[in-house]
Amino acid sequence: MTALANAPVPSAPPVQAPPEAGTPKRPGARGRSRAGRTMKAGWLAYAVLSVAVLVSAFPFYWTIVAASRSNADLAQVPPSLLPGPNLMSNFQAVMEEADIGLALLNSLIVSGSITVGTVLCCTLAGFAFAKLRFRGRGALLALTVGTMMIPPQLGVIPLFMVIAKLEWVNQLQSVILPGLVSAFGVFFMRQFLVQTLPDELIEAARVDGASSARIFWSIVVPIARPGMAVLGLLTFMAAWNDFFWPIVALSSQNPTVQVALRQLGGGYVQDQSVIMAGTLLGTLPVLLVFGLLGRQIVGGIMQGAVKG
Repeated sequence: MTALANAPVPSAPPVQAPPEAGTPKRPGARGRSRAGRTMKAGWLAYAVLSVAVLVSAFPFYWTIVAASRSNADLAQVPPSLLPGPNLMSNFQAVMEEADIGLALLNSLIVSGSITVGTVLCCTLAGFAFAKLRFRGRGALLALTVGTMMIPPQLGVIPLFMVIAKLEWVNQLQSVILPGLVSAFGVFFMRQFLVQTLPDELIEAARVDGASSARIFWSIVVPIARPGMAVLGLLTFMAAWNDFFWPIVALSSQNPTVQVALRQLGGGYVQDQSVIMAGTLLGTLPVLLVFGLLGRQIVGGIMQGAVKG
């Protein structure tokens, strides 16, 4: 009797209140598995992606193969698809036929300066056109976009007359200054900031007493980082590959990479292997910049995200 008296009395199970009307039911394990199910790519998607990667990478691989072979090897039918032993000798021939070291340095200076100037100026102008209110904003934007329809060849003679008057012929500033701002960059950054920069952030910064310069460096730049990375990548590639204006403004004594490549493989029969070796040297810095800015694009998307 004593043991029965001291035994614990089982408690009644808690009474659960009935769910209110309109409250969604919590899904069970089966519902969670359906909601969290991820789509898996089939063999067809992997096959298409593999073919696309091979087709895209084959020109660069063929450049390596051609740069490591002799001109006679490239003339064979069918040509060899494996790299050869002549890569270093072709690089030496490139150094002898053209001052490729000076050309790479000049291209890095020109492309880097144009990229930094374009990204900074176009981001400032894009912010002004997107979020600032001033008289004539629409007309100025239309005029800026309208300049994109003018062929650049029409401005070569007046531009050359200007740099000749300034005595800048065969100097790098004659190539850098005309490319510091682009109408495409202004329009691109304007559209990007219209989509990603909330007006509430600017109004809150104004209430806190921030100036336009402080708003630009503290709010606009972190949010615009993905767009700036994309614009910087496109600008660097365009400036690096530009041939028309540098061949007009510069000479073979102070060339960029594209101007120096024109001097390779001269003679009665062009040496294609030497030309490919020079092309490979001129392509490697672009691949390096693409890899660096590619990571910046992904990192800028994460860091520039606006939390609600």
